[in-house]
Amino acid sequence: MVPAKQLLSTIESTLLGPSPPTPAQRIELMHAIHNSFSSFQSLLSYPPPKPSDRAQVQSKQVRLPDSSPISLDDQDVHIALKLSDDLYLNEIDCVSLIVSANQEWGLLGREPLEILRLASGLWYTERRNLLTALYTLLRAVVLDQGLEVDLVSDIQKYLEDLISAGLRQRLISLIKELNREEPAGQGGPHSELYVLDSRGALVERRAVVCRERLIIGHCLVLSILVVRISPKDVKDIFSELKDTAAELSGTAATLKQQITFSLLFSLVISFVSDALSAVPDKASILSCDVSFRHEFQEIVIAHGNDPNVEGFVDCIRLAWAVHLMLLQDGTVSSALSTDLKNICACLEVIFTNNVFQFLLDRILRSAAYHNDDEDMVYMYNAYLHKLITCFLSHPLARDKVKEAKDKAMSVLSPYRSGSHDRVHEGNLNSQQAIEPASLPFVSLLEFVSEIYQKEPELLAGNDVLWTFVNFAGEDHTSFQTLVAFLKMLSTLASSQEGASRVFDMLQSRTFRSVGWSTLFECLSIYEEKFKRSLQAAGAMLPEIQEGDAKALVGYLTVLQKVMEHGNPIERKNWFPDIEPFFKLLSYENVPPYLKGALRNTITTFIQVSPIFKDTIWSYLEQYDLPVVVGTNIGNSSQPMAAQIYDMRFELNEIEARRERYPSTLSFLNLLNALIAEERDVSDRGRRFIGVFRFIYDDVFGPFQQRAYADPYEKWQLIVACLQHFQMMLSMYDIKDEDIDSVFDQSQLSAVAQSAQLQMQLPVVELMKDFMSGKTVFRNIMSILTRGVNAIITERTTQVYGQLLEKAVQLSLEILILVFEKDVIVSDFWRPLYQPLDIILSQDHNQIVAFLEYVRYDFRPQIQQCSIRIMSILSSRMVELVQLLLKSNAANCLIEDYAACLELRSEECQIIENSREDSGILIMQLLIDNISRPAPNLTQLLLKFDLDTPIERTVLQPRFHYSCLKVILDMLDQYIKPDVNALLHEFGFQLLYELCLDPVTSGPTMDLLSSKKYHFFVKHLVTVGVAPLPKRNNTQALRISSLHQRAWLLKLLATELHACDISGSLHREACQSILAHIFGKDIIEDGIHSSTLQNGDEDSGAGSMSKSKVLELLEVVRFKSPDTYPKFSEAVRNLKYVSLVEGIIGNPTTSEKGGIYYYSERGDRLIDLASFRDKLWQKFNLISPQLGSFASEAELGEVRETIQHLLRWGWKYNKNLEEQAAQLHMLTGWSQIVEVTVSRRMSSFPNRSEILFQVLDVSLSTSASPDCSMKMAVILTQVALTCMAKLRDERFLCPIGLDSDSFTFLDMLMMKQLPNGACHSILFKLIMAILRQESSEALRRRYSQYALLLSYFQYSQNMVDPDVPTSVLKSLLLSEQEGEDLDLQKIHKEQAELARANFSIFRKEAQAVLDVVIKDATQGSESGKTVSLFVLDALICIDHDRFILNQLQSRGFLRSCFIRISNFSSQDGGRSLDSLQRACTLEAELVLLLRISHKYGKLGAQVLFSMGVLEHTSSCKAVNIHVKGSLMRVETKLGRDVAMDIDRQRMIVAPILRIVLSLTSLVDTSEFFEVKNKIVREVIDFVKGHQLLFDQILRENIPKAEDLTLEEINLVVGILCKIWPYEESDEYGFVQGLFGMMCALFPRDSENQRKSELKVFQLCFSLSSYLYFLVTKKFLRLQVSDVSTGYNVQQQPTLALLGSLLNSVTATLERACEEKSLLLNKIQDMNELSRQEVDEIISMCSRKECVSSSDNIQKRRYIAMMEMCQVAGNKDQLITLLLPLAENVLNILLIHLQDEETVEMITHGAKSDLEQDLPWLCGKLVPILERLELLSEDKTGHNLKVFRRLVNSLKELAIQNLAL
Repeated sequence: MVPAKQLLSTIESTLLGPSPPTPAQRIELMHAIHNSFSSFQSLLSYPPPKPSDRAQVQSKQVRLPDSSPISLDDQDVHIALKLSDDLYLNEIDCVSLIVSANQEWGLLGREPLEILRLASGLWYTERRNLLTALYTLLRAVVLDQGLEVDLVSDIQKYLEDLISAGLRQRLISLIKELNREEPAGQGGPHSELYVLDSRGALVERRAVVCRERLIIGHCLVLSILVVRISPKDVKDIFSELKDTAAELSGTAATLKQQITFSLLFSLVISFVSDALSAVPDKASILSCDVSFRHEFQEIVIAHGNDPNVEGFVDCIRLAWAVHLMLLQDGTVSSALSTDLKNICACLEVIFTNNVFQFLLDRILRSAAYHNDDEDMVYMYNAYLHKLITCFLSHPLARDKVKEAKDKAMSVLSPYRSGSHDRVHEGNLNSQQAIEPASLPFVSLLEFVSEIYQKEPELLAGNDVLWTFVNFAGEDHTSFQTLVAFLKMLSTLASSQEGASRVFDMLQSRTFRSVGWSTLFECLSIYEEKFKRSLQAAGAMLPEIQEGDAKALVGYLTVLQKVMEHGNPIERKNWFPDIEPFFKLLSYENVPPYLKGALRNTITTFIQVSPIFKDTIWSYLEQYDLPVVVGTNIGNSSQPMAAQIYDMRFELNEIEARRERYPSTLSFLNLLNALIAEERDVSDRGRRFIGVFRFIYDDVFGPFQQRAYADPYEKWQLIVACLQHFQMMLSMYDIKDEDIDSVFDQSQLSAVAQSAQLQMQLPVVELMKDFMSGKTVFRNIMSILTRGVNAIITERTTQVYGQLLEKAVQLSLEILILVFEKDVIVSDFWRPLYQPLDIILSQDHNQIVAFLEYVRYDFRPQIQQCSIRIMSILSSRMVELVQLLLKSNAANCLIEDYAACLELRSEECQIIENSREDSGILIMQLLIDNISRPAPNLTQLLLKFDLDTPIERTVLQPRFHYSCLKVILDMLDQYIKPDVNALLHEFGFQLLYELCLDPVTSGPTMDLLSSKKYHFFVKHLVTVGVAPLPKRNNTQALRISSLHQRAWLLKLLATELHACDISGSLHREACQSILAHIFGKDIIEDGIHSSTLQNGDEDSGAGSMSKSKVLELLEVVRFKSPDTYPKFSEAVRNLKYVSLVEGIIGNPTTSEKGGIYYYSERGDRLIDLASFRDKLWQKFNLISPQLGSFASEAELGEVRETIQHLLRWGWKYNKNLEEQAAQLHMLTGWSQIVEVTVSRRMSSFPNRSEILFQVLDVSLSTSASPDCSMKMAVILTQVALTCMAKLRDERFLCPIGLDSDSFTFLDMLMMKQLPNGACHSILFKLIMAILRQESSEALRRRYSQYALLLSYFQYSQNMVDPDVPTSVLKSLLLSEQEGEDLDLQKIHKEQAELARANFSIFRKEAQAVLDVVIKDATQGSESGKTVSLFVLDALICIDHDRFILNQLQSRGFLRSCFIRISNFSSQDGGRSLDSLQRACTLEAELVLLLRISHKYGKLGAQVLFSMGVLEHTSSCKAVNIHVKGSLMRVETKLGRDVAMDIDRQRMIVAPILRIVLSLTSLVDTSEFFEVKNKIVREVIDFVKGHQLLFDQILRENIPKAEDLTLEEINLVVGILCKIWPYEESDEYGFVQGLFGMMCALFPRDSENQRKSELKVFQLCFSLSSYLYFLVTKKFLRLQVSDVSTGYNVQQQPTLALLGSLLNSVTATLERACEEKSLLLNKIQDMNELSRQEVDEIISMCSRKECVSSSDNIQKRRYIAMMEMCQVAGNKDQLITLLLPLAENVLNILLIHLQDEETVEMITHGAKSDLEQDLPWLCGKLVPILERLELLSEDKTGHNLKVFRRLVNSLKELAIQNLAL
């Protein structure tokens, strides 16, 4: 058995959906209803209580079907037994109800009574769903819903079987049973009176049961049209009808009346349909049973005592008589005579009791009938049409009607004269009008009118009715019958065919005394009488006879309908002269109701032709009553002396006495209709100020104090006034000049006030009224503050209910218009006038009153207005939530908004305009308020706990009924995805925004992560990877589907990014998301774990043949629709298209005169209504004759053009929305990929494989021709992230090892992609770069360039670059296992990959270089920079100097040199552009340096031959650096310092590197060749930048930063390389170098550990220079510095070198020991404890790399990597110190070996030699002995030559000591 809720959902989605059902839906439907056959057959029949089950419940152990035993507590037992007693339900089923209620609502913490009501409400909801399902099936068969014939046939066959099985008898008995005062019905005397419905609202049980009876009654009516009724059923229904009708006496309960109507029409339809369906071979079922006919005749003809029951029985008598009339043919003579007698008997009673009047008063004109189900009312009217048609077609009936007509003519007087105060002068549509004693003929005419007034289409082809019209229109001697006949004619003219026929009938004088001529003659006669009386002195105005007045009203009503519904072409010529309708308006003796009819008739001509509008204005000014308020109506400036009284007088003196206001009402309607057609708003409504003041002061202002004979007319007046106010506010805007229009008028004179009155603007006066709480505001508040419950009651019980509803809607719309305008002037009009929200806040009950209209579900527009006002107030009133809480309205509003949203989600038809969708408005309201200060409206409506900090809320949507519950259920069930597409979309967006907001993110993410919802992963299949709807006929659904996926993916990305995985809840949620998206197992703490435990989810993740992350990308891999604003060929061929381009080109919105608007998603779309208006305006300017005198052909051409353009605009909008949706989803996809890659990738064991898949598909998609440029940017960014992660991934800690042990060998177990995969990446990346370019493509290409650079970095480092090769070699020497780990093999593989990369590039080299070089020369500065870096990377992989040759042959290098030399001082400014230009210069210098490095001396020779030194010398950047440094000293501004350092890094250092690279061309063998060109040019460069070199050499080395030390090294390297070739030292560089030696050589190595590597590099350069001088220039040094003069040049001494050697020796010893210790620790890593490992990490200052949750395996990896880096640094230091020591040793050795040197040192003073040289040797010997102790194992170098040198020096030193 299918649950009732699921059954109803299946039926509605299949039968009521916006599109035809699919085969799958049809199969599902038939399967569901066949499984529910027994439920329908025994409708609402449930197992009764049983003693055994009661005992089981009392035992507190209950076994439910298909479940294990459950335990109950005392409260559960009490509630279950109470439910059983109250509902007459089995005790076990009551326990099931409690369980279901707990699942639905969560019962923990609720009171027993609340649980009882919730369970009861759940039971009644199931019943209601089952009844609604049955009604929907019956409705699908009976009504033509456009379903497929075979589907309807299948359902009909099913229903026939169901009815044959006893369904109809069950329906009849249920109507009776449910009306009883017993537990199975409305409840016993001790039953609980209330239940809680599905939204948690308290509802009276009787009302619920009564609604069930009504649905059953409707089902009964429809079932009769499926299977004809049986005689027994007829008698049962008739009996129940009498019982039900008896209950109506003295009550106006709407539902009970509607139930009675359903029973009545069940019989009416039964009799009519049974007789009409009788054919020769298939007789009437009822006629076959002779005994039934006899018995029922006796029953139906019997008289009763209850007049109310008798009225309904009379209706049955009429239907029974018609049934007998239809069955007369084919019956035997005896039966015929009996039937005739029965018919005559019935007719006699029918006409005697005047059943037609009863049908009118008690049924057709009742509020209950008007408010019944629309489909049922249509069925009722259709069969009343058949009933009356059959009735009037029978001779007996016609005779009876003729008899009634004759009687009416004889009884009623021809006319009645006298005062109109004594007769009916009200609105003829009034349902409470007092008429003379109604006669059957008059009632019959009105009955026919009432039937076809509601359904005019039933008139088509109804010859019987037109025959009756001809009969009824003849020989009227009474105005009552004439008026009734004319009223019937007006109804018959309610269709185009009927209007034409009635017009012709009255035009051709079909009736002797009835015709259009009679109307106009009568008007002319009375107009002449009034004229003559005015011309005669002292004569009284004549009275219009009542009969004439009523007849005129009847004629005018017919004319009105004829003109409303007539053919638009023909009706223009029907009444060309409308002046007669105006001539009686100004006379006092004309009855107000006649004036009302005249004005109503005039109003109909406004829509006939634009010509009539101007004509009507002119005639009104000439004839109608004035409204004197400073000016006359319209444009007339002449006073109307002939008019003796105005509208005020007529309203207040004439109509007010009679308490009827037809003249005023028609006046307002006419003026409103005219104003609505005005297109010229230039005067801003000033000419309507008279009408406005009349309505403001006299009609609407005192409306509450007036007396009204008819409340229907009262609300008509109110609606007319409100419509006028709404037009004034919507048509006219507030402008700047209105700001100064506010001042105190009390001090003005009467004349000045009158003049000021003439200058008033209606819109300004209305704004003043509302912003000061005056008349209109108070009256509107009096309407709204009646309360939504009172409005609902009056709407359903009163005939004027729909007018009251309209008044409420207009009032709310006016408030919204005021809200839109008051902010413009509120700041200027204070303090006299305040914004509307301030005025409203003075009485909180007002705010609550109109916010509660969200509960009003009869008219969606009222709900929408209430929601919009809530949105406005929430943005203006910070205290709104507190106000609602204090007024105790918050809980009701929470439920009302949830109910409104839920009701919208259950709709079956798509709402095209989302701005008219209540559900969308609520969702936007919730989204807009999320970020507002807490407590805000979103938090209130979603049921956050406002009594505690919002962040600590524990959301319980199943416990509290709120919008959150509705949204979660809606997304969870995902029903009606086509109808609710936008709701689903905004639901996902709302949850995303909640998770993003810092206040609500915690509670929301906790809720969504809970196992109760599985929200994050559930929709990946249902929404994420579901097939995308086609564009052809479901483009809107396709767009919304893309946005849904986008918000879902962004929601998942937020959870992955922001959640705290230390908690199990979010950790499991993240693991589930990752497992579903990437289709892989998750690893946590080194252990594989699948987090999806249940079967469905596990299978969903494990059986994926394709990763969902790739499937999600497949969804958006389609060609974006064209959104370029161009016209199609069909549109371009039209005549006026060139004029439209100006409209399209205006970018402003419709509010500012343009045609664009921003949708709820933020897309800028064409407002089709504004577009249409602009088009018409444009065409009217071009061809002014279009408005009045255009031919139909011209108008048709314009209309066709506009239709074409509107279709184009609609398509443009949809395509733009789809493109935005595509980009949105791709953005969501990119976010979840990038978050996963950057933050959660460590959870996967095969990370490289996943990264490659995503990278590969991203590149493939971006290279596709269908991929737009915007998409390619996003995809390239994703690929860049994946490439960067791949590059880092190879050297991360390996995951998934079997133990916690970790060796250095694991560092080489890198996850390098196969070469084929690398080749694929490079090839696709090249293809993406070579896509057709555009300006946008350039920006995108820069990301591709970055990706290309990242790829080259990835492919060039197969071993972790942070682990030095020397360290790996040292470690590998101690491990002789694993030939695969041989470094030589690794280097070989890397070389192979490099060659392959170049081979792939070579195939597209020309095209790639074209693109890159073009970007490097013509792109923006940032583009140039990146392009130069790409060329740098290409040079790195170059073979056979291919790239170099290309750059030379294309002239690119020459252009680089020119740009370098042209770098001006302006480019060195401090602007962003200057900084970008400096970055470009740096990139150019780096490229040149790369050429020199890559190609060695050849590259340097190429650069030198192209004049690199000349161009760099011309570059102003170096001078800027010097000036900038001076400025830095002067200003000492941090910003300047930072910019100078950046410029130093970007420009100076690269130039110095290039110059240093050129010194490699200096051939030392040409030392004495002073003409060496390279040497001379470098020396010239140095001389040309003397300030720069001096400045760098003077830097304080101990305090210098790393960048400064590098520059010092570069300068010293250049000088040491080329300055020995300079003969003179006029620039002082030699002395500077010597001074630097004196400063550095005696350094303390322990005090400069941080920068010791760079300082020793500097020492090495200086020692090399000194060694050069000693060996080539035979410089000899003193042992120590003994000079005291100031002019003696400072030189280094041998003692200084000894001190340097000592420092080098100490550093060597320390570095060797530390390196050895580190290597030993690396090898013994697995033996270290966690504390020791953490100490190592802390020592290396890498605590940020480790979290508390990281296991020992990862900690050991980090510690090992850090130690490898430190060991590498030590090895690098050792490698530098050994040659430095050799230089020092060689210099000392030369001095001690050379006797001449010794003599020169001593200067011939033996005492000095004896004193200094032995002292020096004594210092050297211990140092040399320490150097001898250095081992090759610890240094990692061959020390044979080094030791030989040490030994030689040591021997000489010992010899000198012995001297």
